Amino acid sequence: MIYNQIYKAIKKYDTIVIARHIGADPDALASSIALKEIILNTFPNKQVFAVGNPVARFKYLGTVDKEIEEIKDKKKLLIVTDTPDSKRIEGANIEDYDYIIKIDHHPFMEKFGNLEWMDDKASSASQMIIELVFKTKLKFTKEAAEKLFMGTVADTNRFLYDYTSTKTFDLVSKLIKETNIDFTSLYINLNMRSYKEIKFLAYILMNLEITENGLGYIKIDEGKLKEFEADAATPGNLIENFSYIQEIIVLVFCTKDTEKDYIRCSIRSRGPVINEIATRYNGGGHAMAAGAKPKTFEETDMLISDLDLLCEEYKLWCDNGIRTAWKAVE
Repeated sequence: MIYNQIYKAIKKYDTIVIARHIGADPDALASSIALKEIILNTFPNKQVFAVGNPVARFKYLGTVDKEIEEIKDKKKLLIVTDTPDSKRIEGANIEDYDYIIKIDHHPFMEKFGNLEWMDDKASSASQMIIELVFKTKLKFTKEAAEKLFMGTVADTNRFLYDYTSTKTFDLVSKLIKETNIDFTSLYINLNMRSYKEIKFLAYILMNLEITENGLGYIKIDEGKLKEFEADAATPGNLIENFSYIQEIIVLVFCTKDTEKDYIRCSIRSRGPVINEIATRYNGGGHAMAAGAKPKTFEETDMLISDLDLLCEEYKLWCDNGIRTAWKAVE
């Protein structure tokens, strides 16, 4: 079984690096940092590092390791969580490792691991790590269990997304029972917002464009980010707050990321499948939650136009009374 293969690889290597995708969200951070804590709890003598840029917004999920130069000449294992393709890995070059494991819940994009566990029916990478621990001799810490609970809750939008399954609830229920975490208190960090962030939410709401086809979009430049003391990742982290506006079918927030030299686009849908369009613009993701990285605002306008056309087509299918056929075709 895949669980035992992963466990044997973890047991074999004394030096392990855990990476995740760029622009980390709570699931990426929780799955990688919690897995580090779990491995160290099971094998205290191993060197284990969770790498990637820190995200101040989610600092309650733990810290990452910045300096790993001392492991350069050692045989080492790389575990990549929540990342479907190698170009999106942050903090690690796959060519530097002797063995690579991928643990991911996105639709397949690229094979880059020696051992790949992919489950696009899983709600999150955090759910997969919970499952891995229950299926092997790996041992939770209470802190790791808390992180994995928060990662699962965040990636399912509090269990609201349609890829939340009975398996998700079964695993989370077992996690709570066996680790005795106080899960209600964990929502405080997930829900907390600064006053500056609330003001930014108000700006987005007042400036959100909605097309007649049901596309909601906003383009945010560097100047506006500075005005609200926000970074390029902030709008994408706020997008779920706008997911239930009745007039909007698909929502896209487009933010200039001057450090990375692209436009960071977060996309959400209440019907049309969006990840295929996202892939055309240097992105990807899930059917209803995806991201893209066009290089310019001109290219971003093309993305917006494609999404608007998708909304128009979707509305036509729905008006014809064959919404389920649309989903089957997609």
